[in-house]
Amino acid sequence: MFPDRSSASFFQTWFPWLQSWHPPQAKVSVAQLGDPILRQKAQPIEDPTAPWVQALADDLLAQIQTSKGVGIAAPQISQGYRMLVIASHPNDRYPTAPLMEPIVLINPVIVHQASSSVKDWEGCLSVPHMRGLVDRYQWVEVSYHDRQGQPQQQRFEDFVARIFQHEYDHLEGKIFLDRVTQVDDLMTEAEWRSRVLPPAHHPSNG
Repeated sequence: MFPDRSSASFFQTWFPWLQSWHPPQAKVSVAQLGDPILRQKAQPIEDPTAPWVQALADDLLAQIQTSKGVGIAAPQISQGYRMLVIASHPNDRYPTAPLMEPIVLINPVIVHQASSSVKDWEGCLSVPHMRGLVDRYQWVEVSYHDRQGQPQQQRFEDFVARIFQHEYDHLEGKIFLDRVTQVDDLMTEAEWRSRVLPPAHHPSNG
């Protein structure tokens, strides 16, 4: 006979790990447009396995969960190093984003890219309440080191490729506004939700 699932004893008996589990909490704030660090080129990381590098990766992962983002780069939390995280998942800011496990990329380099590009709307944790139409390569192939210091090479496509390119720009001291080619390609978050976001994903529709 199973215990009553509405009681605390059920979870203590069958899911004891829940008692000690706490979701990560961001310990740092996101740098905002105008902060000089967003315009500085990030520095390479010499030892991906160093304790401070691991702590930085943890801070990025915590911040992306707190902020409901799909990607983040170290300069966005005021750390001028070449590290970024891709963490595509459906959320309030990107309801149609594909789901993937977060990836920490250290010292990433674009080794190949598509010959074609696609325009789509982007937002940024460092430029709140704004969206812009940005042209990006349809796919990119990237070399990087993982948290264990192992070299990796991976191809990202479509929306995930867009996330990578957006975050990679942060390592180069650029933001998505630099790639918006005309004023008509900018709008507020509220206007984007009203005019561009598919109706099925509007807050009023659940």
